[in-house]
Amino acid sequence: MFTTRPELRGTFGMVATTHWLASTVGMAMLERGGNAFDAAVAAGFTLQVIEPHQNGPGGDLPVIFFSAREKRARVLCAQGPAPAAASIERYRDFGLDLVPGTGLLAAVVPGAVGGWLTLLHDHGTMSLAEILEPAIGYAANGYPVVPALSAYIANVAELFTEAWPTSAEVYLSGGKAPATGSLFHNEALAGFYRLLLEAGDAGGGGREKRIEAARQAFYEGAVAERIDNFCRTTEWLDSSGREHGGLLTGADLAAWKPTYEDPLSYNYAGLDICKTGPWGQGPAFHQTLALLKGFDLGAMDPQGPDFAHTMVECFKLAYADRDAWYGDPDFVDVPLETLLSDAYNEHRRKLIGDTASLELRPGAPDGRAPRLPSLSNQAIAPAAGVGEPNLAATGEVSSDTVHVDVIDADGNAVSAMPSGGWMQSSPVIPELGFPLGSRAQMFWLEEGVASCLEPGKRPRTTLTPGLALRDGEPYMAFGSPGGEGQDQWAASFLMHHLHHAMNLQEAIDTPAFLSFHWPSSFYPRLARPGYVQLESRYPKKTISELKRRGHEVEIVDAWSLGRLAAVAREDGMLKAGANPRFMQGYAVGR
Repeated sequence: MFTTRPELRGTFGMVATTHWLASTVGMAMLERGGNAFDAAVAAGFTLQVIEPHQNGPGGDLPVIFFSAREKRARVLCAQGPAPAAASIERYRDFGLDLVPGTGLLAAVVPGAVGGWLTLLHDHGTMSLAEILEPAIGYAANGYPVVPALSAYIANVAELFTEAWPTSAEVYLSGGKAPATGSLFHNEALAGFYRLLLEAGDAGGGGREKRIEAARQAFYEGAVAERIDNFCRTTEWLDSSGREHGGLLTGADLAAWKPTYEDPLSYNYAGLDICKTGPWGQGPAFHQTLALLKGFDLGAMDPQGPDFAHTMVECFKLAYADRDAWYGDPDFVDVPLETLLSDAYNEHRRKLIGDTASLELRPGAPDGRAPRLPSLSNQAIAPAAGVGEPNLAATGEVSSDTVHVDVIDADGNAVSAMPSGGWMQSSPVIPELGFPLGSRAQMFWLEEGVASCLEPGKRPRTTLTPGLALRDGEPYMAFGSPGGEGQDQWAASFLMHHLHHAMNLQEAIDTPAFLSFHWPSSFYPRLARPGYVQLESRYPKKTISELKRRGHEVEIVDAWSLGRLAAVAREDGMLKAGANPRFMQGYAVGR
């Protein structure tokens, strides 16, 4: 089949990310003798600089990895929890029915920096100075502005000018967004990274002690103090239409550290697919696979109506269970064993017919009655800069989040999905050059819902990196940014690879679709039952047949859905592919 690029192959190392600069930075670390963890961390910090509309130091980070030294896969959860002062009652006192999609009230503990530093400390080999050198260089000396960044800044320029002047000072010149292709720099952000290095140097000792001293500076030292002061002493316009300060404190930062967990694993077609626990969206991927086991996908045309219809209807059932049952397992009893059982999914599979369902149908595992959030708020009009950038309330899809996949010759593999802390999510903290995140918008202000707000609770994020093992060894690291679309695109990619004999690049390039059937995880929580977008490269007969089956179909640009990346290891050969959409993501390797 036609592909935009070849699947890369080699034996030394492979890096695939959502931006060519991050991919080359990761490869540079491998060339210098670093391992996959060094490469992923350096790429991750670089992405904070060059894609500030997709992630930042104020955001969050889930990582799934395989350690060749430990001979096992693990999850690093760097998803920060809600502040200790954040409760449903507190937000109700503000007169709110939803957590705002922007501003300080939407902030949780920023986990990305702690996550990257922990990964480097525990599994990397290089110094913090070596890892941060590219990020500091791009922040201080400039990087080329991609079209999406220019467009996002232009979209919120009025907001910055009128309500968020600290952001305007960083991102606007003469009230205008930087032009595509121009050189842009953020000296305050470079200063923040230098502060981490200075803290590490002041801590003295070896590599690990310096990295830990840098982490402490963020969560217990100078950075935490500035975040605390910013939340306590300033109020900013948010998507509620009013000005609010923040609930996040230095004590919240000091009390938190990233945690390691075993991945949630599900065997499909001989692969053990690893995802995060139900504090993330990952189990919905497994529920989709459990439903798909009952269909002969290999016999379906990958661009035909049967494949798209079957996938979309399975997603509807899996995501309905996500909304009814998933939440931080430290707070919620999530019946994962039953949700992934053959008996449960055989019963659920019978709900899939020849026509599109227009209902949200969660199941009743173990006879427990499902509890969905109230959908009465879905008519709220969106405000500029609201929610995760990829899923605007209009249904328009663009890019969001970032992704990093790395695999090295020793068998280390990393899949990371950094997100949050978007430049359009919250005002820039002047001394640091970055804003806080807005992940708290994913909580419901409704008692008894699995993902309702509680102090110290992790929001049920959509972030979902993927890792596949074969016979206990890493086979593939993969994933795509895209909020609700992350697991939709990743599952379609995996099906094309496993059932349609496509290589990584072929599976990435294949025309994509996206369902908006269930309530969005992001403010203002809109849903469009039965609505699905298809890239215009789909055959006309497929489009017509899906409409006949009751899907509300919208045709979008030919290359506009998903930002997939993947690396693989098989029979001593390393492979990689990356998304050509938006002319930004690249894989590199040799």
